[in-house]
Amino acid sequence: MYKIIIKKFTYVVLMLLLISLITFSAVHLAPNSFMSAGGLNPNMTPEAIKHLKEVYGLDKPLTEQYFGWLKSIVQLDFGISFASGNSVLDEIKSRIGVTLGINIVSMLFIFFISLKLGVASALKGGKFENSIKQFSLLSYATPSFYLALVLVLIFSFKLGWFPISGLESLNEKKGFAHYLDIAWHLALPISVIVFTGVGSLTLYIRSLTKDILKSDYIFFAKARGIDDKTIKKRYIYPNLMPFIVTILGLSLPGLLGGSVILEQIFSINGMGLLFFQSALARDYPVIMGILIIGAFLTLLGNVIADLVLLKLDPHRRR
Repeated sequence: MYKIIIKKFTYVVLMLLLISLITFSAVHLAPNSFMSAGGLNPNMTPEAIKHLKEVYGLDKPLTEQYFGWLKSIVQLDFGISFASGNSVLDEIKSRIGVTLGINIVSMLFIFFISLKLGVASALKGGKFENSIKQFSLLSYATPSFYLALVLVLIFSFKLGWFPISGLESLNEKKGFAHYLDIAWHLALPISVIVFTGVGSLTLYIRSLTKDILKSDYIFFAKARGIDDKTIKKRYIYPNLMPFIVTILGLSLPGLLGGSVILEQIFSINGMGLLFFQSALARDYPVIMGILIIGAFLTLLGNVIADLVLLKLDPHRRR
């Protein structure tokens, strides 16, 4: 087990090194710059640009800049934001909790809804199965940004049930009322993520369940008169878990990437909105910091999924 953990740790380190190199190269090859005189920042003078480049170390060769940045990352120092002048790590720390909270809650809902619908459609078949298939295809084909705009138009503008944007109300609330207020503001964004994410997983679970139902042990269980509820509990759910854990681990990057669009639409002050604003301003330190932290969280999610699989299926250790 320890050898496997060491291998996974080595894999994460090597992947982060590769991602850091790609991120650094892509950002520095991008057109325009935060310090472009007459471009993105018309108030910049050549003297000010020269001074800022010296302060941020941008006057050094790219290789020296990269290794200096890499050394700082190891020390959890992601530099200073061009736009705000604040520490990049402080900027990310103040917003990452919102993004992670939204995505973790969404993943839990997606997991439970897809599991119930996928297994039920495979067991019942007929019209119910066809209805679930149609719903899943609609979910899979619906763009998240379009659904978000439709929900805002209906439930915020027309009906006035939910807030248009933001994370909490202007009048400050305390205690349990504060958390209820946040849940009220996040109801629409989470609904969008869940609806657009539940379709593909439901179809996948339905397909896996159908394969499980063809197994000999299911045939003998039904021959012994075991009801569907017991079959699900003893045979279907345990055999589905390894596949679902794998899919959830792989779906994490998509959820984090989707936060950029949804946080912009709903004006949620999370990491996705920070990335969008930083990309518009060409705020290189913030962009690179978000990409590295996002990559680390994605790799960490995949490693955790692999370790859970080893726990569920010890034969994989061989």
